[in-house]
Amino acid sequence: MDTHTLITLLGEETVKTLLMTLVGTLVSYLIGLPIGVSLIITSPNGIKPMGLYNKVMGFIVNVIRSVPFLILMIALMPYIRKVIGTGIGPKAITAALIVAAAPFVARLVEQSLMEVDPGVIEAAQAMGAGTFQIIWKVLLLEGRPSLLNGAAVAMINILGYSAMAGTVGGGGLGDVAIRYGLYRFQPAIMWITIIILVILVQVMQEAGIRIASKLDNRIS
Repeated sequence: MDTHTLITLLGEETVKTLLMTLVGTLVSYLIGLPIGVSLIITSPNGIKPMGLYNKVMGFIVNVIRSVPFLILMIALMPYIRKVIGTGIGPKAITAALIVAAAPFVARLVEQSLMEVDPGVIEAAQAMGAGTFQIIWKVLLLEGRPSLLNGAAVAMINILGYSAMAGTVGGGGLGDVAIRYGLYRFQPAIMWITIIILVILVQVMQEAGIRIASKLDNRIS
């Protein structure tokens, strides 16, 4: 493979990886954020304790999180094929990423909101704030820095998941590493994809830290 073809290939597959990661992260948060919030407010010490819901939802989240992504992805392919018409490629992998990442996001959100000072919540309740107001103006606002750090962690994990998808023809940098680096015995391409993935992880992590620091009211 000549240099121009390799650069073009890596550029296209990097874009695919980023799209899968960004879309997967966004939709996972649309699903996982409400679940995480519901787990924290329905816990025994939450503002709306609901033992049965909390236990059932917590169990479902734990079950999905317990399944390794590669196995979960393969198990989901027949169902994803029925829904979107294909079981391979970036679209199918993104769907699998969302299913795998949403429970992980829910737990990250739950852990972030647990860090909010209970005294702030009690003060809001004493002033007559309703459940929605406490969620929006206290929990999410006070937990914002931790939530943003968690989002960076989630995005990095989803990036790693997308790379694993290369083993089943999912496209992206993982597919390049497997198809060319492993199957065609071109270790140089394998190492190039690794370097690109490391750079992407570092950029995401640094961006998450910087944004969280700027929005952290606790930092003077």
